[in-house]
Amino acid sequence: MRHTALSTILILTLSAGCAAVGTDRVVVTGTGPDDLLKLRSGPSLGFNIIMGLPDGTILNRRSCVTEVGQRWCEVSLADAPGVTGYVSADYLTER
Repeated sequence: MRHTALSTILILTLSAGCAAVGTDRVVVTGTGPDDLLKLRSGPSLGFNIIMGLPDGTILNRRSCVTEVGQRWCEVSLADAPGVTGYVSADYLTER
């Protein structure tokens, strides 16, 4: 009985922690008609480019950090949540 109660408490604690991590829907704006926002593997220009995102792409924003004076946000594609990376916050607009 004690083992079951302990397991239940652990599961509830982990679930609460996951629920606390929020996501916001944002849209890519301001890249221009002939350019793409680079989705990168980490929060700076030194990380590899995963793919380019055109204006209008809808993203799920997870969290943001500031690196060398630039704000970077960890995002996933709204249509393909398994595709994740970092983009410059300068090109994100609240949806």
